[in-house]
Amino acid sequence: MTTLYESAFAKLNLTLDVVGKREDGYHDLKSVMQTISVRDDIEIDIGTGKPWCLKCDKEDIPTDSKNLAWKAAQIYLDAMGKDADGLEIRITKRIPSGAGMAGGSADAAAVLRALNRHYGEPLSIYALAELGAQVGSDVPFCVVGGTAMCEGRGERLRKLPNMPDCFFVICKPEFSVSTPELYRKLDETAIAKRPDNTGMESAILAGDIEKVAQNLMNVFDPVVTAEHLELNYIKSIFNAYGSIGQQMTGSGSAVFAIVTEFEYAAVICNMLRDNYPQVFIAKPV
Repeated sequence: MTTLYESAFAKLNLTLDVVGKREDGYHDLKSVMQTISVRDDIEIDIGTGKPWCLKCDKEDIPTDSKNLAWKAAQIYLDAMGKDADGLEIRITKRIPSGAGMAGGSADAAAVLRALNRHYGEPLSIYALAELGAQVGSDVPFCVVGGTAMCEGRGERLRKLPNMPDCFFVICKPEFSVSTPELYRKLDETAIAKRPDNTGMESAILAGDIEKVAQNLMNVFDPVVTAEHLELNYIKSIFNAYGSIGQQMTGSGSAVFAIVTEFEYAAVICNMLRDNYPQVFIAKPV
């Protein structure tokens, strides 16, 4: 039996635009995504000689084939014509669920990377990302990581230079948002303001963190905030204690701030932690 270890890094959407509805019912997106240091840890035992099983230290996570990590293992082994002779996946969860931080997708991507490494890396990182698109929309980006422009359902990736150095403070309120319901609402809403993806890319290329912060924009943010005004409260705390930019990530419900000094991040955490136990300080990865 062999045990594999891999880190699964969360993502934030620096920009997120919904550019159209597709014939297959999905939506085309355009988003600059960033991996951050908040992570789950994945361990995989290969060759257990027993039926597959998945264990997680958080109770509300599926532990069968509905889990994206399980699905990723199945898709990889099927694609490569391999038999693992029994598999056990163990997930130590730190990325909050229902946050818009790609927790399940990050786990799936980590499984793909670990298995690919175990079998001698027959697939390049981009071929692996392409395979990940069969698991879920955020998986290709999570396979590649770093800073990237993502289009389509998330399967079209273009790597960007590393984001300028900064700290993120991420706060996950107790409520979560139904992503299908949110897309339905967005379809019925006139989008007043869209992200300037070109401006964001230019800011990253210039290494200008102030301009990155100015270009943060997520079309889902106003729709969710209109129904959950506490997001405005969290953003006001961010703003009062040193944030240079803040917004919701993905389809929510986590919101994040960009700060330039660790001291500001620590103060924001202290201000929020009494009301919001899920507050994190992170760096770009």
